[in-house]
Amino acid sequence: MPRARKYPEELLERGARLVFESGRPIAHVAADLGIHPEALRKRVRQAEADAGQRRDLGVPLRNVAPTDK
Repeated sequence: MPRARKYPEELLERGARLVFESGRPIAHVAADLGIHPEALRKRVRQAEADAGQRRDLGVPLRNVAPTDK
């Protein structure tokens, strides 16, 4: 059975929206909402990737063959 989420999806979405709209640091918005800054940071990064603003997330890793020694 999967573990229950610590924070509701709506709260994390609201926090990410506040970060983008206000320009305030993630840590300040997280403190105002009473959530852990790392949880909000992950949501903000994912929202940026979904919007195409980040290239380092959402891209599958390429298969790399091990080098022969």
